[in-house]
Amino acid sequence: MTNCEGTHRGVCVPLPADLSLEQVYNEALALRPWRKGPFCFTQNEKGFCIESEWQSYIKWDLIKGAVDLEGLEVADIGCNNGYYLFCMQAQKPKSLVGFDPSPLCERQFHWLNTFLKTSIVYERLGVEDLRTYPKRFDVLFCLGVLYHRKDPHNTLKALHMGLKPSGVLVLDTLVFNSPLEVALCPTTYAKMPNVYFIPSPKALQNWAFKAGFKECTPLAFKATTTAEQRKTPWIEGLSLESFLDPNDPTKSIEGYPAPVRGYFILRK
Repeated sequence: MTNCEGTHRGVCVPLPADLSLEQVYNEALALRPWRKGPFCFTQNEKGFCIESEWQSYIKWDLIKGAVDLEGLEVADIGCNNGYYLFCMQAQKPKSLVGFDPSPLCERQFHWLNTFLKTSIVYERLGVEDLRTYPKRFDVLFCLGVLYHRKDPHNTLKALHMGLKPSGVLVLDTLVFNSPLEVALCPTTYAKMPNVYFIPSPKALQNWAFKAGFKECTPLAFKATTTAEQRKTPWIEGLSLESFLDPNDPTKSIEGYPAPVRGYFILRK
């Protein structure tokens, strides 16, 4: 398993020659919607790609060099179908664990892993379960979760508790462009009703320090575009192009600034 290069960049899934490619394709369709990916299935010179809503390799290319995972115990909190966990394998961590409470994401992961045969552990748990989980981690990833949480302080506290001493958290969240320590509290944001708080960078840093982290360093800020998030036949629904103001794509459909993500490195 490697990252595919060329027209489709994603997780490559080689298939045995005795498997029906058509059957695998139909099984993949039955597991829609696919949010993270792509996954490229190959069999000799034939194959197909699950064109997920997110071109997740764009985010992975941005964060993959932030922490060297070799020999470390690593978890992805809110791992969806495991896309980033499969990518992390290349860095040879000691162990990989994914947390996500979604039954569909769990089914997608286990279906993919029947072909990839990794030792990744998938837990149908949420970030709050880190408090009582019997293991602590060297590195945690929490990507695209914080703004969906009603209580960001307790979320960051749970992530802090899930780390070993001197552990590292790689965090990705929507951010609100302001020099002040403030957060946007929308009724809906980009048609998402489950967005509660979108912090300014300084607000995020204050949250991190109050949760017990000693450092909170910005890694990058990046606008989300339709090159990264878009509607495909693999999601059966709307995507970013429908969530922006059709007359001004720099704004969400509600009139807020269009999505910008902040990437941060937090140290315990």
